[in-house]
Amino acid sequence: MVVGMSLYAQIREAYTSGESQRSIAKRLGVSRQTVKKYCEGEIMPGVRKEYLRAPSIVTPEVEDFIRTCLDTDKEEGLRKQTHTAKRIYDRLVAEQHFTGSYSIVRRVVHEMKAQYIPAQADIPLEYDPGDAIQIDWGEATIYLQGERKAVQIFCGRLCYSCDIFVMACLSQNAESFLEAQQKMFDYFGGVPRRLIFDNGKVGVKEGFGLHAVAQDYYRMFAAHYVFATDFCNIASGNEKGLVENLVGYGRNNFLVPVPKVDSMDALNAMLLECCLQYRNNHRVQGRSQSVKDMYLTDKACLHPIAPYRYETARIATPSVGDYSTVRFDRNEYSVPVRFLRKTVTVKGYASKVVIICDQDTVVTYDRLMGQGKTTYKLEHYIGLLERKPRSVFQAKPVRQTVKKELLELGKLLPGGNKDVVRLLRMCVDYGEDRVIFAVNRIPTGITPTVDMIRSYLEQPEKNTAIRFQNEVYITQTNLAYYDEKCGVVR
Repeated sequence: MVVGMSLYAQIREAYTSGESQRSIAKRLGVSRQTVKKYCEGEIMPGVRKEYLRAPSIVTPEVEDFIRTCLDTDKEEGLRKQTHTAKRIYDRLVAEQHFTGSYSIVRRVVHEMKAQYIPAQADIPLEYDPGDAIQIDWGEATIYLQGERKAVQIFCGRLCYSCDIFVMACLSQNAESFLEAQQKMFDYFGGVPRRLIFDNGKVGVKEGFGLHAVAQDYYRMFAAHYVFATDFCNIASGNEKGLVENLVGYGRNNFLVPVPKVDSMDALNAMLLECCLQYRNNHRVQGRSQSVKDMYLTDKACLHPIAPYRYETARIATPSVGDYSTVRFDRNEYSVPVRFLRKTVTVKGYASKVVIICDQDTVVTYDRLMGQGKTTYKLEHYIGLLERKPRSVFQAKPVRQTVKKELLELGKLLPGGNKDVVRLLRMCVDYGEDRVIFAVNRIPTGITPTVDMIRSYLEQPEKNTAIRFQNEVYITQTNLAYYDEKCGVVR
């Protein structure tokens, strides 16, 4: 029963006047327990009486053991390798024969940890236009060509306007780190006076905070684009709180539902569009201007980008191996067989690998992550297969690039392996999908041959001229009228 202040007043007045609890309960129509609870005035309606009971199971010995665990953590100084409440409870059971519940231990540990890690207040910060950009990494999950994959999300945020930049990379390596910042400068339209970053090894060679020493390639990159590097202290996310919030914001707002893309370029084009929408439509709480208006002020104070495009790629100069492949970053990429045993230049970008020989681009690949993988292109080996047709069904460049339905069709061709190679040559010349389309046009029940497939491929395409539904009428001109005006006699 809910006791209001009116009923409470009646109970108190009647009891102080000498009326018994039984009489008060009968007259007011409430239970004797309710009258007993409020008649003495020890508690008021709406106020919950505190119920404190010291758990007798937590003895001084148990408290000392918990305190010893926390003291050990403090001495070791390992932020990510400390006693949790569950670990302390397990040790109490195993070492002290503790019989209490886990919830009791968790409450005691929580209270004791508050003494070891006192709460700290943060200072509100304000930045000048063009002063700084905070950058950070995060992780997200996507579907890349149907495969579930974890990717690294690079985030940058202008400190004055809070305008954002988000880019996905396959890995947190040096080339991704530099390329992402370069594209961030392009997107913002300039370079700030300083960049604020944590102590990740991709940017820091040794030390941390004020004593951090940047990697040599990062110092060169910063010198070219003329910005200072400010590295945060360890475990001090509050020093770059703007971008810390952006990592979670971008993951929850730009990558939900989980995107399904065919390439990293497609994913980054989508993220860039999301950043533009944020710039044009967002207003940060507590600020009088929109992100777009403040960005225009920010942009006017940024340094101009240097005309020379800094080479962010990781460069290697390997030799082409016996299988006409080039090794880069523990993976293999095929090149045409004419480059066998030649030295080529490989440029590894965040998501691309470009192979160059004699200043000409030989081939460009999507970059492979991990190790021990090889990617082939059929056109690199077709000439070799024409000379060695017996290897066609066991050739890795064929088995890993050609669809199984074409290989099954190849087994039916009357010319054997040579006809299969001729079929693969048509795939290179016309495209695999077009060859499959031509095969499907052959009437059912007829055993296809290479010449038959080629005839369907070389059929003239249908006339694609556009015809109007209604005829266009043209007025006939009377040319005799001009003769009469000019006095011409015929």
